[in-house]
Amino acid sequence: MHGLHLTADLNGCRRDALAMVDADALRALCLGAADAAGLTPVGERFHKFADHDGEPRGVTGVLLLAESHLAVHTWPELDAVTLDVYVCHRHADNSARAEVALAALLAAFAPRRVVRHAVQRGTRA
Repeated sequence: MHGLHLTADLNGCRRDALAMVDADALRALCLGAADAAGLTPVGERFHKFADHDGEPRGVTGVLLLAESHLAVHTWPELDAVTLDVYVCHRHADNSARAEVALAALLAAFAPRRVVRHAVQRGTRA
């Protein structure tokens, strides 16, 4: 069950990134990141929050992966996004796959500032 858990707080994200406000666009982005990393989606949930005073609100999306999960939460009114990618496996080190998925998400949002954390979880088989 060894795995790499990556989180990133993004600020100064691209305001024109459709994935900031559109659940279908965020879904496509997450599925693309999983595919690029060679990960296996087994479930999903994406939710767009209602506009407030004509201002778009964010989207929350989660992909359940055979290897664990990928989650994204957007705050377009703050130009901010939080990312959570955990990739584990009983018999293999999938750390590189977690890095690829995170890199794809970072590229899409093009943040000016990233605060990133990495945690090694579990034990090696």
